[in-house]
Amino acid sequence: MGSLNAALNFGAGPAKLPREVLLQAQDELLSYKNMGMSIMEMSHRSKEYAQINTNAQNLVRELLNVPDNYKILFLQGGGTGAFAAIAMNLMSKTGIADYCVTGTWSLKAAKEAAKYGTVNYAFPVAKKPGYIPDPSTWNLTPNASYVYYCANETVDGVEYHYIPETNGVPLVADMSSSIMTKEIDISKFGVIMAGAQKNIGPAGVTVIIVRDDLIGNAMKICPSVFDFKNIEANQSIHNTPATFSVYVMNLVFEWIKKNGGVPEMEKQSLRKSQHLYDTMKNSGGFYSCPINENCRSRMNVPFRVGGDGGDEALEKQFLVEAERLNMHQLKGHRSVGGIRASLYNAVTYEEVDALVSFMLQFQKNHS
Repeated sequence: MGSLNAALNFGAGPAKLPREVLLQAQDELLSYKNMGMSIMEMSHRSKEYAQINTNAQNLVRELLNVPDNYKILFLQGGGTGAFAAIAMNLMSKTGIADYCVTGTWSLKAAKEAAKYGTVNYAFPVAKKPGYIPDPSTWNLTPNASYVYYCANETVDGVEYHYIPETNGVPLVADMSSSIMTKEIDISKFGVIMAGAQKNIGPAGVTVIIVRDDLIGNAMKICPSVFDFKNIEANQSIHNTPATFSVYVMNLVFEWIKKNGGVPEMEKQSLRKSQHLYDTMKNSGGFYSCPINENCRSRMNVPFRVGGDGGDEALEKQFLVEAERLNMHQLKGHRSVGGIRASLYNAVTYEEVDALVSFMLQFQKNHS
């Protein structure tokens, strides 16, 4: 356990979980509530799991101030499954949806949606992500079934610092990387989706927050496990859910609540990311971030080492030396390269400060 205590995990997902949560899960792993069996061994129809499931949904509503006219669903299939589920549940209205593509995940979502209807790109897809076009230039479809965007691009480090205006068309957001990291007005959205494995739990469950009037319009081809009406009617237990994932996610929600709720998570996310961005800004160009300053992510910070464009040999050395100090998962996504530090809620300011200290020493040794 000692070596685990020293590990600094900057992975983009599956990502670090709060240590307090892991310890509780460990303590209850063999015997949940002194019942002599693990939550993984219990029926999903048991009163024990039903309580976990209900509590997790209630905590989502409480922590995010979700209005009464929204339902909270738990799906399987990850973000990729949700890409299809959203299209099959919402696109039947007009057969058209607008997609704002600012990086890897919004592009994947658009390509998935194109299997079920017509996808209109609100603006041209950039060859190299790193900016968000001014909303005044967007080409939105007045009769679109919905407008889709990714609030934070995990791979590319692009984050919207505002909520797009859609003039009455339902707004759909992928908040997998940013959910519960800042306060938002839920009433401005039709649907919010979030894969748990980045900020709120382990892989295996996806949270869907959906407005009442958008439920019940699924295409005939929509599988029952993705039909929002069916999932809502069965309180997210239509079939055997990812019970352990929901259990751990519930523990994470309780941890967030105990530690100041979403307002405190937002405060810490700004503090952590600013510390890292300031280090790059003051490095004299040794470290550089390829993302425009007005849309840099608080959650996923990509950067290059050795000047603009990066020095690949130096970046490999950076990763080698970082791992010697037990700093893990800093390698940038395979499609982007470079370095990426993910600063989710479970990552502490002290851990970010340790990374900054290493960066300063590395620059001193390799300038």
